[in-house]
Amino acid sequence: MAEELWRPQPLAPYATLPWASRGRLHAEPEALRSPFQRDRDRIIHSTAFRRLKHKTQVFVYHEGDHYRTRLTHSLEVAQIARTICRTLRLDEDLAEAVALAHDLGHTPFGHAGEEALHAAMKPFGGFDHNAQTLRILTKLEERYAEFNGLNLTWETLEGAVKHNGPLLKDGRTLEDLPAAIVEYCRDHDLELEGHAGPEAQVAALSDDIAYNNHDIDDGLRAGLFEIADLRQLPLVGEMFVAVERQYPGIAQPRLIHEAIRRMINAMVEDVLAETRRRLADAEPKSVAEIRALGRPVVGFSEQMAATDRTVKAFLYKRMYEHWHLNRSHSKARRVVMDLFGLLFAEPNCLPPPWRERAELAERANRARIVADYIAGMTDRYALDEHKRLFDLWS
Repeated sequence: MAEELWRPQPLAPYATLPWASRGRLHAEPEALRSPFQRDRDRIIHSTAFRRLKHKTQVFVYHEGDHYRTRLTHSLEVAQIARTICRTLRLDEDLAEAVALAHDLGHTPFGHAGEEALHAAMKPFGGFDHNAQTLRILTKLEERYAEFNGLNLTWETLEGAVKHNGPLLKDGRTLEDLPAAIVEYCRDHDLELEGHAGPEAQVAALSDDIAYNNHDIDDGLRAGLFEIADLRQLPLVGEMFVAVERQYPGIAQPRLIHEAIRRMINAMVEDVLAETRRRLADAEPKSVAEIRALGRPVVGFSEQMAATDRTVKAFLYKRMYEHWHLNRSHSKARRVVMDLFGLLFAEPNCLPPPWRERAELAERANRARIVADYIAGMTDRYALDEHKRLFDLWS
């Protein structure tokens, strides 16, 4: 049985087949690696990916060395996505590429930073981290001689943009979407009205599994809540009780780790069972048929989806809205607003080549250049830049 699980299996007919990729906006010669392996490697070697090491997931970098960052979160998502794809005989490399890319567009200081930058950019089209991810992947990374961006395959870009589902739904039109997505799709249509392929859907569910579980771990580590507070939560409380019964007197760090690894495993097993059920009902013969279903083929069961919502509600109330984090988020918003206000009004304070671009641009484009500069900052760099610009003696 183990040999069957671990030996590489041929891809399912409904997987996204690398040899049938729709290709890249700028054609390139074939390589020893598959197109999706090359995409994954380009993301890993990008500047934006390295910066995730010092970008907030929940806690600002200086609050502790062991809390998750955007980088460690992305790696955890990728690991879960590979496991699910291997079992379902989907393309692991594509799922990993989408997982590693999905948070590249986040600002410093997490959602607090994004809220502030969106408010500052409201007169100029706003700011959206998914659209910023696409800008990074297709425009802002300047590494290759023949093109801007990373020139990733259609499938990886589709997954990055649509991993949470179709963008044109519930009456939304192109005019309702961020300009960066609309502009790119004019040249390389990512079919925004449909669902992404199964590998991107796996990456999206893996994101949910990863952040729910690691936020419980980080919240306990930070003392924002206690194990006793988790006992009434579905699945979570059950796992803690089961570990304590099996290992009486177990030390708390081991208890937490053991319970969380069991929760991750339970959620992964649920995704596998539910997705197999949906595949059996739909009987897709190709990835095109999965896209044409009009609904996700990868998902939680109804019971696990309800559990997921309950855990998210608990974390929102007891962690994301905790007064300690609210103070950090308030500071973060002020830092981002201060940076944007000064750099937009005085673009000559930007370093080259940002200064040259901003000084030559009209107002809306200058605002987007300043937003690109700030969004690319790590927490540490944003705090240092704020000090340099606002501390009279720096």
